[in-house]
Amino acid sequence: MNGAHSLVKTLLAAGVDTCFANPGTSEMHFVAALDQIPGMHCVLGLQENVVTGMADGYYRLARKPACTLLHCGPGLANGLANLHNARRARSGIVNIVGDQATYHRPFDAPLTADTDGLARTVSGWVHTSTHSAELGEDAAMAVRAASTFPGQIASLILPANVSWDEGGVVAQPLPVPAPPAVDGHAIDEVAKVLRQAGGKALILLSGAAVFAPAQALVWRLAQASGAAVLAEYGASHLQRGRGRMALERVPYGMEAAIKTLARFEHIILVGAKPPVGFFAYPGMPSTQYPASAQLHVLTRPEQEPLAALQALVDALQAPQAAIPDAGPRPEAATGAPTPEGLARTVAALMPEGAIISDESISYGRGFYPHTHAAPAHDWLHLAGGAIGDGMPVATGAAIGAGKQRRVINLQADGSAMYSLQSLWTQAREQLPVTTIVLNNSRYNILIGEYKGVGATPGATAMQMLDLGNPSIDWVKLAEGMGVEAARATSLEQCASLMKASFAQPGPFLIELII
Repeated sequence: MNGAHSLVKTLLAAGVDTCFANPGTSEMHFVAALDQIPGMHCVLGLQENVVTGMADGYYRLARKPACTLLHCGPGLANGLANLHNARRARSGIVNIVGDQATYHRPFDAPLTADTDGLARTVSGWVHTSTHSAELGEDAAMAVRAASTFPGQIASLILPANVSWDEGGVVAQPLPVPAPPAVDGHAIDEVAKVLRQAGGKALILLSGAAVFAPAQALVWRLAQASGAAVLAEYGASHLQRGRGRMALERVPYGMEAAIKTLARFEHIILVGAKPPVGFFAYPGMPSTQYPASAQLHVLTRPEQEPLAALQALVDALQAPQAAIPDAGPRPEAATGAPTPEGLARTVAALMPEGAIISDESISYGRGFYPHTHAAPAHDWLHLAGGAIGDGMPVATGAAIGAGKQRRVINLQADGSAMYSLQSLWTQAREQLPVTTIVLNNSRYNILIGEYKGVGATPGATAMQMLDLGNPSIDWVKLAEGMGVEAARATSLEQCASLMKASFAQPGPFLIELII
């Protein structure tokens, strides 16, 4: 067999059965192998940043890596922004990046690039294959790297001749290393802090610590000690709704975050990093917690938190404590669209087990308090701050959930323009995604940031933050991509369209004028 056949068979043997692809000439033998060997679900994206964002969303729900197929260094470069987000989300992805044939690279053909250098900016593991006989083994190592807890990006660079040369050998899956054990001293230290500090301590969660099994343990710790609990602002995937904690995140804004954290003398990090500002602001610190606060690491991001939390529960002898009911489910709001009204409407209407892909940016920062009483659901956030992930993550999440759960994409209009080709893939795959585009015809977050750094926007600046000249017609854009769409100017209209979209199997887009 040739190298490409050994690559596909090795990926399938290791459990990688989904490929998000935007192929080019250098990858044609890999494409042919995908055609000739059954078992791989191939999903076409029309731009590489859609491809990489879909792989991120897929991992968050499937909890196993997919592979991407990217065309040479420039194709990888197109996908880097959402690979940056995936790295911050700690999503496992196997990037297959085509490259010039090994003997052709010295001729410096137009698409020749420093593919290895580009890959290293976002990858935890990078390797360039050089011989078809070793490609299967290389692929097995890539899958192992991507699957290492909590997930990381593994980039396998594939020269064209390594695909087409004969001599390929299928490799067996490699065992995935166990996460590093938690230091017993860390458990003892945190237990002592919780006994003594009480309400002056904050338990800050991220990663798997915001999933339902960990929340049940954290709730017991909080009830036994009086400690407060928050999720990291950059937490990429929270399990929320009935039966889960009414978790809030550290606020995005520096002043609000500093005020929220000011009372804590101890911050216990469970898969989280010390909270810092997204940016530097004149006259403000970089950190959001008090300089006098002590940081205590229970688990690092690469450590599985459940065992540590259970050990902490045991150390404190924290009694059983059920997470309280969140109260009555909200009713759908009426009238002109507001952030609070939209949040209540989504909470009132979302089906059980829904998945929210939230790139609402500034409009959605207050959604959480109004959605705690919704049915159990998963909420996916933009973890890395590089806008343009909401639509691709929604697309990949729908596939990662086996097309069995409704995905609701709460999507700012400006960032939606970065990756609107996702709609085409949703139509092609007939995915259960309802996209709500929040159309205010501006980069509203940047208007706030402009003020935050102490600058005064004038006419030229405001023109660069305005999306209304000419206006973007999201209904026409969606229909041009094969997705049914309609416009809403009130919450009643939005609710009616949402309910109708949930009843159909394929995608639907609502342009909500805000």
